Amino acid sequence: MIINHPLLGPRDAQEFTYLGDAALIDRPDGMAYPTPDAAQDAFHDYLYQRANPAGEHRELWYHEQGDRSWLVVTRNTVTHEITAVDLARDVARAQGRSK
Repeated sequence: MIINHPLLGPRDAQEFTYLGDAALIDRPDGMAYPTPDAAQDAFHDYLYQRANPAGEHRELWYHEQGDRSWLVVTRNTVTHEITAVDLARDVARAQGRSK
């Protein structure tokens, strides 16, 4: 599988480490919940409740054997076709998660 890195161009997937669902970018803010129990429940769901989709899915990939960048790869889990690759930092900024 070839991942078209936004900065470095096409790279073999063996240079990368798959790190799971890109929803991990949306880590809950423990201070935003009214009670500690609510914050704990939200963090529990963040850690352990994951979807297992068939079809298009956004994933985190780490360019371990390259520039050490984090990528959000949109990939069809059935066909393995990659439809988009973005730097995770840009995705987080667009969602208002990073300054």
